[in-house]
Amino acid sequence: MTNNSTKPLFRGVQIVWYITSIIEAVLLLRFILKLLGANPAAGFTDLIYSLSYVFVSPFQAVFKNAAVKGSVFEWTTLLAMIVYYVLAMGIIKLFVMGKPVSTDEADAKLGAHDTTSL
Repeated sequence: MTNNSTKPLFRGVQIVWYITSIIEAVLLLRFILKLLGANPAAGFTDLIYSLSYVFVSPFQAVFKNAAVKGSVFEWTTLLAMIVYYVLAMGIIKLFVMGKPVSTDEADAKLGAHDTTSL
């Protein structure tokens, strides 16, 4: 059963996952390029590094990167990917929490959980 209040919620969730997917894809490309020792002067590599820098920069000082003969295992990129994924899940949970529910629906959902701890 859908109503007018679930359509914007669904669209909001789609937008959050779309943006998160783009960020995750760019970060994954950065990780792979660094790992394989891609030439940073190449146009594509430079584009990916430039696009991803804004998302990786808050995490630069967290871990040291392991480098072997031009290949870099960039822990900071993996951390950024995890943080942005968890952040997207949190935003979606906030969207869902704001969804109006009927009294019957709330009773059914609360009845399915252990309410003794409430």
